[in-house]
Amino acid sequence: MIGISSYAGYVPRYRLNRMLVFSAMGWLNPVIIMNAAGEKPIANFDEDSITMAAAAGTRCLQGFDPADLDAVYFATTTAPFKERQSAGILAGALCARDEIRTADFGGSLKAGTAALLAALELVAAGNGSRAVACAADCRLGKMGSVQEMVFGDGAAALLVGDRDVIAAFKGSYSLSVDFVDHLRGANSKFDRQWEERWIRDLGYDRLIPMAVEGLCGKYRLQPNDFAKIIYPCHYGAARKGINKKLGLEPARVQDDLLMDTGDTGAAHPLLMLARALEDAAPGDKLLVIGYGNGCDALYFEVTENITRLQDRKRVSDALNRRADLESYTKYLVWRGMAPAELGLRAEEDRITRWSMVWRNRKAILGLQGTKCLQCGTQQYPPQRVCVNPDCGAVDGMEPVYLSGKGGRVVSYTSDMLAASINPPAIYGNVDISGGGRYLMDFTDCTLDDLKVGLPVRFSFRIKYFDAMRDTTFYFWKAVPAPEEGA
Repeated sequence: MIGISSYAGYVPRYRLNRMLVFSAMGWLNPVIIMNAAGEKPIANFDEDSITMAAAAGTRCLQGFDPADLDAVYFATTTAPFKERQSAGILAGALCARDEIRTADFGGSLKAGTAALLAALELVAAGNGSRAVACAADCRLGKMGSVQEMVFGDGAAALLVGDRDVIAAFKGSYSLSVDFVDHLRGANSKFDRQWEERWIRDLGYDRLIPMAVEGLCGKYRLQPNDFAKIIYPCHYGAARKGINKKLGLEPARVQDDLLMDTGDTGAAHPLLMLARALEDAAPGDKLLVIGYGNGCDALYFEVTENITRLQDRKRVSDALNRRADLESYTKYLVWRGMAPAELGLRAEEDRITRWSMVWRNRKAILGLQGTKCLQCGTQQYPPQRVCVNPDCGAVDGMEPVYLSGKGGRVVSYTSDMLAASINPPAIYGNVDISGGGRYLMDFTDCTLDDLKVGLPVRFSFRIKYFDAMRDTTFYFWKAVPAPEEGA
């Protein structure tokens, strides 16, 4: 049996009330009031599509060994590099082996379902037994645009395998058409869309029913045979029209999460699927559709294993971890939409030395340390000589991944003089669970959230951005986790 073995979603901590956007930009485009209900998640200043995918992937792999992965696939339309594989960075952050297949999927909002299909087909062909498909997007709309109101940041991850399957893959149906509703050129920062009636009437309203009817015809099913039909479409009237055209009962249509997450781009159909799996029961048939320059329709049937999956609320709990972003201008600065003066310290040349990165790649991407085979002392960064003064063994170490271990705060401080687009910079020493102490940045918190002895978890984030060379450098930061014990 081939199918989904685990799932997770990631929604950034910060949420921007859409009325704040309207209050700031409604004077320019009053019509955006039509999309001003609810809130949208905003990636923190040190987050992007890769870090969000890493967060979703890490949660998806809880209870599974990353060493068993045979492939890591990553879908996004907002990759930070044009010529550096994002999936390779993601695989390192997920602590996967080097001997795996990695691939990026992009160019369309249905890249998420394309990545999921590729993972399913890899396992079905016998080229691997486990693969993870991650999708994330951090799209931008111009200030005062409908896109700015609708777009949200988020990620989802699905583990595909041939055992412990919670949703068996039954088949698929695909359409590929060069229907241009949204467009972003190779050097464009912002999404550009055609007239909304065109998008609704000739895009969503035609292509999604074609995909549903095509799959149903292929497998001799009716739309109402599915417990949930999952498709992205942020136009409320268009959704009602699609549901009516297909004769769908309202309870069979998965909530689009628009009020909570906005449209998360390539991640959205996978995020909606993950949310549907939270409430799914054995025997439920699920149909998920990826839309963008055509459609991918994937058909799953939930198995008895769904009842044994621990922590099923892997999207709902992400939605519940939130904090208000009360400044629209802070969002603009974080996304590079408004230039800000960061002082002379921001002019430091922060060149990345790729030879150094290569030598230390596992320590950087996977937070890999060492453990002494003689005395058991754990240490980070990796060492050749045991740091235990009573041991001192040389070249007697085994690698150990520390990214999932967490730790506790030893010391902390805030720094208003450091160059930061989210001042003050907060950093301090962290004792890693099991051994080792390291100076780390704290994120997703304020100074008041910290105290000595507070448990923290580790999160893969942007360490710095080299604007001169358009290069992002990643590392791990500490996030307060008081729920893990005082």
